[in-house]
Amino acid sequence: MSHSCRFCSTPLETVVADLGATPWSNSFLEPTEEAIAREKAFPLKVMVCSECLLVQTTETVPADEIFNADYHYLSSFSTSWLDHARRYAEAMAERFALDGRSQVVEVASNDGYLLQYFAAKRIPVLGVEPAANAARIAEGRNVPTHVAFFGRDTANALVARGIRADLTAANNVLAHVPDIADFVSGFAILLKPDGVATFEFPHLLRLIEGIQFDTIYHEHYSYLSLAAVERIFAACGLKVFDVEELPTHGGSLRVYAQPVTGTRPATETLAEVRAEEESVGLTQMPTYAAFGKRIASVCDGFPRVSRGRQKREQARGGLWRGGKGQHLPERLRAHRVGHRLHRRPQRSEAGQALARQSYSDLRSSQDRGRKTRLYRHPALEPDRRNRRRSRLYPLLGRPLRRRHSGSAGDLV
Repeated sequence: MSHSCRFCSTPLETVVADLGATPWSNSFLEPTEEAIAREKAFPLKVMVCSECLLVQTTETVPADEIFNADYHYLSSFSTSWLDHARRYAEAMAERFALDGRSQVVEVASNDGYLLQYFAAKRIPVLGVEPAANAARIAEGRNVPTHVAFFGRDTANALVARGIRADLTAANNVLAHVPDIADFVSGFAILLKPDGVATFEFPHLLRLIEGIQFDTIYHEHYSYLSLAAVERIFAACGLKVFDVEELPTHGGSLRVYAQPVTGTRPATETLAEVRAEEESVGLTQMPTYAAFGKRIASVCDGFPRVSRGRQKREQARGGLWRGGKGQHLPERLRAHRVGHRLHRRPQRSEAGQALARQSYSDLRSSQDRGRKTRLYRHPALEPDRRNRRRSRLYPLLGRPLRRRHSGSAGDLV
């Protein structure tokens, strides 16, 4: 089957990853045979556009099938993410002199995890969030929230209400939108002439360097480089003027953009990240084809390693983070390698208790002298800057070390 780029309609020719048919994540099943039999699986194949450089899934799971009233992800259950949001609010308020006369809008505002910090500074805020359950929680935190998917129509509706933004935030949502042109164009409509839009997203360069293919999943329609983002933004009425490298999600970018008529000068950091992407070949198709071969090698090799440990009667334990990191257990199931996964409840006290008990059970096995090892998963250590150029899967098999004394809920 032929596929075209979801942004510029160029025919897609280069495969980046083909991970087969996979159930979508963050959608939990009831523990019944009937529910398991009804579970939906969708092809998970990723290709790159030779024209705009957008790396993208070839199939589009309907967004309203994922981001609805039953959507399970709530940002505020991560204390480290709340710290990240607080620091962002402080930095943006200072850098752009935001005050009570300003307007901050966050798109995909979830449960108000970020806007609550601007509201505490008496800066007017508005969230835009399609998941009604998350929006209700935000409203309870005095974060007004408009329940809708964001794009040109929503932006025009907000402008018609007299809302124009001095600052918009879109954290880890750019990859989640199937129509990226409509989404980005909405920011050009909503921003004031001197407004600023920030976008955070996992950096494709770090995904490739770390072989982080298990961060590919259906909720991410796109996998983004700075080069692709600049091309898309320019076509949609925005101009990038700055970028920051962040440790979150295995290595992310925070891109600063303004309307094309904006006068903020481009920074040296922007030029440096552009040069780095060029130097590693992110504008060349062979780079992506080679990455696909590395993924296939890891996928083919892991079941053999696991079977070998099973034959030696070595017990294995793993901690998998919800949506990301599902490909290894799926690969084990496909190859009929024995394993057991705990179903993770919504981030809650019950979920944290289960995590603590799981970790305790694994430690008890070690204390009894069994040959048990805990394996690292990349999502467990997203903030290790000294790992930015490391290869991920050689870490498998090394003992997991607890780096802090936080609750076990922070580990899953």
